[in-house]
Amino acid sequence: MITLAQAQAIVTATLAHARSAALKPLGVAVLDAGGHLVAFAREDGAAFGRFAVAHAKAHGALALGEDSAALAERAKGNPLFFGSLSAALGGELALSPGGVLVRDASGAVIGAVGASGDAGPADAAAVAAGIAAAGLHSGAIA
Repeated sequence: MITLAQAQAIVTATLAHARSAALKPLGVAVLDAGGHLVAFAREDGAAFGRFAVAHAKAHGALALGEDSAALAERAKGNPLFFGSLSAALGGELALSPGGVLVRDASGAVIGAVGASGDAGPADAAAVAAGIAAAGLHSGAIA
């Protein structure tokens, strides 16, 4: 499970990356492996809906076992199925990059992070930087 200290470190580092890259204001949500919110921050100037989108990106990644960027690509070829998945998940599925699984050193999924506010690829890059800065891993473990 992801700890509060790890989640807070991810949020801090994700937002630091966003500022250094001059991204639009972000909302960042960190969920544990069970889908429970551990930490969230919304930068000054970010729209209030950023929580819902960031949470849905992280939740969808956890629920389906893949980063939201991969899910978005898969959805292009099967939109009806992914619409059904979104309904089955209570709408907690955002098919845009920025929802990233968090793994420990052994490769086990311990949570997920979602960011929303800029373009999806920029959100995903900020999250990946935040996860790495917290000493954790995203994506596949070699």
